[in-house]
Amino acid sequence: MTLDSVIAGRRSRFRRRAGIIAILGIAVFVAYAVTLMVGQTFYSPGEVVQVILGQQVPGASFTVGTLRLPRATLGLLAGAAFGLAGVTFQTLLRNPLASPDVIGISAGASAAAVFAGVTLGLGDREVSIFALVAALITAGTIYLLSYKAGFSGIRLILIGIGVGAMLDSLITYLLSRAAAWDLQVAMQWLTGSLNGASWERVLPLLVVVALFGPLLMGSSRSFAALHLGDDSAAPLGVRTNRTRLLMILAAVILLAFATAASGPIAFVAFMAGPIAARIVGPGGSLMLPAALVGALLVLVADLIGQFAFGTRYPVGVITGVLGAPYLIYLLIRNNRAGGSL
Repeated sequence: MTLDSVIAGRRSRFRRRAGIIAILGIAVFVAYAVTLMVGQTFYSPGEVVQVILGQQVPGASFTVGTLRLPRATLGLLAGAAFGLAGVTFQTLLRNPLASPDVIGISAGASAAAVFAGVTLGLGDREVSIFALVAALITAGTIYLLSYKAGFSGIRLILIGIGVGAMLDSLITYLLSRAAAWDLQVAMQWLTGSLNGASWERVLPLLVVVALFGPLLMGSSRSFAALHLGDDSAAPLGVRTNRTRLLMILAAVILLAFATAASGPIAFVAFMAGPIAARIVGPGGSLMLPAALVGALLVLVADLIGQFAFGTRYPVGVITGVLGAPYLIYLLIRNNRAGGSL
């Protein structure tokens, strides 16, 4: 194999990868636009653009500007945040099952939110703060419990599953003691929903995605080195423990803010990375593709939940229906082949 053929092969893979990422970006844009246009009343692209530019359009200014635009933006940002958080954990732990959904971090945020809303009777803002703090504490606890004479991804996953099971039991206990009205509110939050989206929820998430998204996307070399294992990464100049801790912290912050804004939308963090890996192929960072896949999953699932059935379902119900079979598929595939992300 000559040098020219190697260079040509790399260029071909780069063009293919860039083309796929561009297609994913276009698909996200289309889903976002459809979310703004479609509803009980259809508004044309021109009317939507006028509203976004701040012009007054009868009917559309309220429906699009106040209701649909925050909802679509929250879905876009939450999906991207979940996708980035999920693929970060899966890459660092070298296991496609190492999603925040599976290892208990989302359960920590959910348990705190149910406690704040049901037991303490707090409002949306306080519930979001409780969920945010609890996600950080849960992740830190799992990390510390799994760190014994060095870092072990398998140990972290197993401890995370155990912690998640305990927190799920706590959620069940809290719900069993909740009043009927509190139970309805708690279940809507636990399912994951874009209902009630507002700019108050969107703006903090936008800031976090703008800060930590580029940080994770720009760390592809460190991720690639860590993916080879600590023994290979250390000679390459990567401070393994420090880098891993910073990356996990960034992923948990993204996950926590997204969960606080929309609830724990099921399986998005779990599915985005593996789907992106299969679409894009080997080589290169999965951060941007996973963020786009996550955003696309949430936007499309929300459209399906709103308009595909006679009854409107929260977005988390649709992603749960999609994610459960995918989890079974991954378990079977890994059991047979022992594959990684």
